[in-house]
Amino acid sequence: MIAGVEPSARPAPMMPPQVAREFRRLIDSGARIRCAGDARDDPECLLSGGYTPKYKVDLFDTTYYLTNIRQNPDIRFFVAYVVQKNPRTARAEIYPRIFYKDISLIWRSASHFVRSEDENWIGKGEMRTSVIDGEEIEQSVEETTDLPLEIQTSLEALSRKARRVFFDESAIALVLRRGHDDRIEPYRDFLEPRVRARSDPRNLINRGRSIARFTRKNDPTSLRFAKGFDPDFDRGVIEAGTSKSKLYGGHLKRIRMLSKNRKIQYLFFAGPQIVWIIPPQTTAANLTSYGVRAIDVIADEELCIPGYEYHFLDDSEDPPVFVSQIPEGFAGKPSEVDPSRADASLWLDQLPVIREFRRKILKDCR
Repeated sequence: MIAGVEPSARPAPMMPPQVAREFRRLIDSGARIRCAGDARDDPECLLSGGYTPKYKVDLFDTTYYLTNIRQNPDIRFFVAYVVQKNPRTARAEIYPRIFYKDISLIWRSASHFVRSEDENWIGKGEMRTSVIDGEEIEQSVEETTDLPLEIQTSLEALSRKARRVFFDESAIALVLRRGHDDRIEPYRDFLEPRVRARSDPRNLINRGRSIARFTRKNDPTSLRFAKGFDPDFDRGVIEAGTSKSKLYGGHLKRIRMLSKNRKIQYLFFAGPQIVWIIPPQTTAANLTSYGVRAIDVIADEELCIPGYEYHFLDDSEDPPVFVSQIPEGFAGKPSEVDPSRADASLWLDQLPVIREFRRKILKDCR
């Protein structure tokens, strides 16, 4: 472990009944449960309804309490309780949240949700304006919901610890704020802590500018990093772990490492065939009540394309619309597990940073 860098947070060595009793003592001592969803008027119904925490993870000044893993037709998730002290009253406040696993294998904290006869999706955080082919488009910045890299290993381990996964179609509405069908933007409780954090220029990474960009359109070899923000493959590895994924062909390596200037951190996933990068994060300890970092690291989104990404004909539209999140000309074979996703390694393996990772970390010279 590199001195001064936070190691991955491990689950507290407590049995589930001990965690439940500690959580109850927290409430009895005056901690308020601040729920955004349908349980807002009676938040303790979450506990009486079976959403009692079983596990505890501490990171910086925030405590995460987690239920057993659950599943609905769309996502696998924890009901989580994010506990932080109110800086004005010094009292603990409890925020029920939904932590779910994305297709890129990163665990996220949902910002809100939409469910109706026409729509069914999870809110993916802050919005940002992008210019695509000369047209301004509002898009979700999904990495603003990524949970800290320091707790990803614990969430993955706890999700696999359960002997059975509870099927649950109720928790999402109880915990998350519901938006109308076209509500892509999150609500104030998600946005305001981020706006406050950005108001101090000292918090910004690379002065709020991108740390990585492509100098030529649709050319993965043209990737360039701002000075000092590229991964330190020689002395920057913080820790390594493993996990499993049916989509990605079995066992995966997970390598967390620092940038050369030590201001940001990366998480690389390496499957039997595919290597990809999770969006980088700061090492700062500023966490919001959603359990995520208040400051994000801006980088060209094509740096962090998952190993499998959307690439399919959406015949629910009339006329059908082709949907792809892989750069044009770089989509490989569809996944056998999820045919709506295609192999993105034709793009990924030409990124200089992936080539260097393979050569120096995996000792793979492809």
